[in-house]
Amino acid sequence: MPCSRFSDSNSACGKALSGTIISTIQAAIILMLFPFLGLKLGLLAIPQTILVAILLSFCISALGIVIASFYESFESFSVIMNFIVMPMFFLSGAMYPVNKLPEILQFISRLNPLTYGIDALKHTILKDGGLFDFSMAADVGVLLATSLLFVITAGIMFERKK
Repeated sequence: MPCSRFSDSNSACGKALSGTIISTIQAAIILMLFPFLGLKLGLLAIPQTILVAILLSFCISALGIVIASFYESFESFSVIMNFIVMPMFFLSGAMYPVNKLPEILQFISRLNPLTYGIDALKHTILKDGGLFDFSMAADVGVLLATSLLFVITAGIMFERKK
C-alpha cells in the first residue's frame, strides 16, 4: 500500500484503512448471504471477491478523505458525499452495463473508479464474460493507481491545512 512515504500520507492512509476494514466486514457479511439467495461461489471466488472488496473499499475511502479535506464541518461533507455517491453508483455499471450507455456517459463512467471495482466484482462473482466492460488486470490497475493518487492527494491536502 502507498502508506509509508510521508507522515500526512500515513494519516490519510490510516483513515482510508479504517474505512476499508468496516466496508470489507460489510462485504463479507453480504457474501455469507449468497447461499440463501441461491448464488454459489467457488472456493477461489470467495477470497478473490474479498480481495477486490478490500481494494475497492480502500480506493473509495481514500476518495472520501480527499473530499473531506476540503471541508471544515461534517455536515457540509455529508451533503457533498451524498451528491457524489449516487451519480458514482448509477454510472458504475452496477445497475446496467456501461457499454450500453450513451457515449458521454460512457466517458464519465470510465473516469469513475467505482466502475472498475464493480467490473472486478463481476469478474469474481459471475461466470458470464459478456457482462464485463474491462479486463480484470485493467480493473485492478485502475483501482491501485487511483488509490495511490487519492492517498497522496489527501496527504498533500492535510499538509497544506497545517
